[in-house]
Amino acid sequence: MNWISNYVRPKINSLFSRREVPENLWTKCDECGTMLFHRELAENLNVCSNCDHHMAMTPRVRFHTLFDGGAFREVAVPAPAADPLQFRDQKKYPDRLRQAQRQTGEKEAMLVVEGEIGRVPVVAAGQDFSFMAGSMGMYVGNAILAAAERAVEFKRPLILFSAAGGARMQEGILSLMQMPRTTVAVDMVKEAGLPYIVVLTHPTTGGVTASYAMLGDIQIAEPGALICFAGPRVIEQTIREKLPEGFQRAEYLLDHGMLDRVTDRRRMRDELVTILRMLRHMPPAVAADLPPPGNGSEPLSETDGQGEPG
Repeated sequence: MNWISNYVRPKINSLFSRREVPENLWTKCDECGTMLFHRELAENLNVCSNCDHHMAMTPRVRFHTLFDGGAFREVAVPAPAADPLQFRDQKKYPDRLRQAQRQTGEKEAMLVVEGEIGRVPVVAAGQDFSFMAGSMGMYVGNAILAAAERAVEFKRPLILFSAAGGARMQEGILSLMQMPRTTVAVDMVKEAGLPYIVVLTHPTTGGVTASYAMLGDIQIAEPGALICFAGPRVIEQTIREKLPEGFQRAEYLLDHGMLDRVTDRRRMRDELVTILRMLRHMPPAVAADLPPPGNGSEPLSETDGQGEPG
């Protein structure tokens, strides 16, 4: 050992070695391929600044950008049986659940919260597509029922953000039973004379589309969202015909009377504020008098999860 190996070589290595760059600083747009800096993407609500493609957004971050001051409280959801069918494919079902929980930091595929949007108290539920493709299982059914009961109890509008690949195969027929169950929950809200607003995000498919996602008093979708029961590829293979351009996308459904609005995510809060205040017979909102929403990053404060009214 000498001064060359002890001093010179480390000095040279420090000058020419590559500096490690964190992998999560940049995100590639799925639509146009543009590399987007993570802070700019968050400030733009996960919408590509080049092509306006709407990327995935978790319910927790979405609610932070919608509720006044970015503040909301979680509503408790009863936990269903852990593995009623003892289902196993390449992995055991409980193992898949634990893996999804580690990856997302959430208990399940739907988050139910309450708070104020434009000074209107609301109950909101949002599906997380990153949690087992947002699949509809017994927990999702319990979540929608809990949201509906909460809305009816405190006389609040219910807003639901859908994003799902359909029913959860690991729960079999018990998953499909959530379709009539959630339909009954939606009817509870409507019978109470309360607004039920659905915002369909990409993608909303399968049994979710065939139940609570298409039962809203007002149906709004984000641009380019795939909304269908069976996907375009399945339909093309079945009927052996080429489908029209943009078939089953939000804009196509709007043109054919299936939706009320297609609204850019960056204007969604203003749209919801206008609709909520109108349906609740409140005067139009004055922007200067409304609390600002969150900024698109992770929520600054955690909710207590107790489900107590604020």
